[in-house]
Amino acid sequence: MKATNDITLRPAARLAQVSEYYFSRKIKEIARLNEAGEDIISLAIGSPDMPPSPQTIDTLCREVRQPSAHGYQPTAGILPLKQAMASWYRRWFQVELNPSSEIQPLIGSKEGILHVTLAFCNPGDKVLVPNPGYPTYTSLSRILGCEVVCYDLLEDHGWQPDFATLESMDMTGVKIMWVNYPNMPTGAPASKEVYQRIVNLARNKGILVVNDNPYSFILSHQHLSILQIPGSKDCCLEFNSMSKSHNMPGWRVGLVAGRADYISWILKVKSNIDSGMFRPLQLAAAEAYSNDEAWHEEANIQVYARRRQIAGRIMEALGCRYDPSQVGMFLWGRIPDCYAQVEDLTEWVLHKARVFITPGFIFGSNGKRFIRISLCAGEEKMEEALQRIQQALSKDNSHYQQ
Repeated sequence: MKATNDITLRPAARLAQVSEYYFSRKIKEIARLNEAGEDIISLAIGSPDMPPSPQTIDTLCREVRQPSAHGYQPTAGILPLKQAMASWYRRWFQVELNPSSEIQPLIGSKEGILHVTLAFCNPGDKVLVPNPGYPTYTSLSRILGCEVVCYDLLEDHGWQPDFATLESMDMTGVKIMWVNYPNMPTGAPASKEVYQRIVNLARNKGILVVNDNPYSFILSHQHLSILQIPGSKDCCLEFNSMSKSHNMPGWRVGLVAGRADYISWILKVKSNIDSGMFRPLQLAAAEAYSNDEAWHEEANIQVYARRRQIAGRIMEALGCRYDPSQVGMFLWGRIPDCYAQVEDLTEWVLHKARVFITPGFIFGSNGKRFIRISLCAGEEKMEEALQRIQQALSKDNSHYQQ
């Protein structure tokens, strides 16, 4: 019998709720430009370009040679890694966690967003998402059938939540509030006062707060965790990641910490979706958690501080203003009023200066007048990006010049 070709398959309806991730689309465009010889300098994505500590790499190389290292691993993570995570929280945050029951290793925070939402939310439940904020909070919530409710972060309030508005809000049906301090993309620092108010809000409203906390070691000597607040484990979880703090973005090692029963619910979801990480990778990650203060200072803070100075000069060349108190691995700046929209600037920089920087609208409507510059490029590349922009400005008299 001859087969017919009239079968029409359609994607799941949930795909109508999201579009392809901005960076996924834009990287394809950058690749085409590079193939055409444009040599684009990317100051857009926050992927650390420096290596992990030598002992981390040495541990991976040693362990991967063990004949017994290559089998399946427990989804819950191996105990040496969870013990290292607990010791790291005790050392840097003065937070006590039971490694056996209050920590779940993750294959990065994106995975954690998926698993936490599946563990706590039913389709139709509401999720509070910051505007501006990490786009995955919104996209994964929509894919999973949740109703996204944005709460504003505004420059006039230092990019901190407006607690008066949140306290007066009807939160019927809200299950999760996503929080991210130190903040991305704005660089607003964490503070115990804000964490305390967030915990109070969660307790008063009966919701779960998840604080996404990967930036506390970048351009910051103050290491804060929402789990430092008394009573926070009853209503809060916290993500942390080795991507930024330990120069390990491609390793995909993170964690979620919190109350034992909450962690058990997340594990129930995770165990039905994936398996445990490669054992040598887990052991190497455990070693990385023992990096001393000198390593963090020299491998992260000092390097990013030098790059931050160049990023500031790029902002100034483009006529953008920024808050110098920002922390983290980006610089967030407001564009001049002469631009109708932010892409008028970012596309000009891309095609005239061959430098890729991020338009703030991808983080939400409150970012539509802002750009974000990544510090994840070497100083020479950043200096070259500055020179390209300055040269393009000098040639284009019709364009904004400071």
